[in-house]
Amino acid sequence: MPVNCSSCEKNAVLKRPKTGHSMCRECFFWAFEEEIHQTIVNAKLFTRGEKVGIGASGGKDSTVLAHVMKVLNGRYNYGLDLILLSVDEGITGYRDDSLETVKRNQQQYDLPLKIVSYQELYGWSMDDIVKQVGLKNNCTFCGVFRRQALDRGAMMLKVDKICTGHNADDVAETVLMNFLRGDIARLRRCTAITTGSEGAIPRCKPLKYAYEKEIVLYAYFKKLDYFSTECVYSPNAYRGYARAFLKDLESIRPSAIIDVIHSGENLSVKEDIKMPVQGSCTRCGYISSQKLCKACVLLEGLNRGLPKLGIGKHHKLHDKLVAQEPLTEAEEKKLKGIDF
Repeated sequence: MPVNCSSCEKNAVLKRPKTGHSMCRECFFWAFEEEIHQTIVNAKLFTRGEKVGIGASGGKDSTVLAHVMKVLNGRYNYGLDLILLSVDEGITGYRDDSLETVKRNQQQYDLPLKIVSYQELYGWSMDDIVKQVGLKNNCTFCGVFRRQALDRGAMMLKVDKICTGHNADDVAETVLMNFLRGDIARLRRCTAITTGSEGAIPRCKPLKYAYEKEIVLYAYFKKLDYFSTECVYSPNAYRGYARAFLKDLESIRPSAIIDVIHSGENLSVKEDIKMPVQGSCTRCGYISSQKLCKACVLLEGLNRGLPKLGIGKHHKLHDKLVAQEPLTEAEEKKLKGIDF
């Protein structure tokens, strides 16, 4: 027997994972877009006249983000100048294909596109990095480099803000990861809908409260053009374990995703706890709580043939790196071994 849409009298075509309501396509589209609009308005994410870079990877999240931002910018007259910004990590058979999707999105949404690459920024592609470091900690290199590459691309475009496709599942996974690592500093800021007040270009997450399953449904029923293949280098990523745990929780309690986010938002840290102080990297000027930012340390390790330099805590060596002094034989031996 057909089930009626909970918002109108039409036949329902889906049951919302987030609320459990049965809905027709049109009502689901409207509800999904309106919730994102309310997130934008309530958090005051944008100001009229701003130039906003949309992080575009070609995946479902960034494709839905670009589509919804284009729709809402027109519907509510935000007055934003939107531009797509992509990072080419240099992963053969993955990123080259997804960038073709981004280029099609550029035509479909009639938005300008800027692509920056690891090769041009760092002199290394992820394919080259994996050959040197192996498959265990490669995501550390990629995550650090991609974050900085997005900022560098944004600076080239002189945008006022960057918005990324991080959804509710991503935020909840990050809360769990930082909790398991005991990383108080990141745990404190990972649920913030806007980051970058320390001096970097502000980043915001319009999809912060959107469930991944609903993003997939929206992309499917809207017939959006997106790339759905997983990164060939990510099977062993630590995030995968947090994701699997979260999916198990969600299957028992659908509200678990939002519950974890709210828990992260409400966590408080004692006032006498010493937190890292944000400064600037002495080499590239990027924000860092150390003399050298993580990207510069990782790059130094790659260029010196010491891949473990940026993995783990080697802050005692930063003074030598800043002064470009050679390391001792014992230090090099410790950092050369690839047991990844």
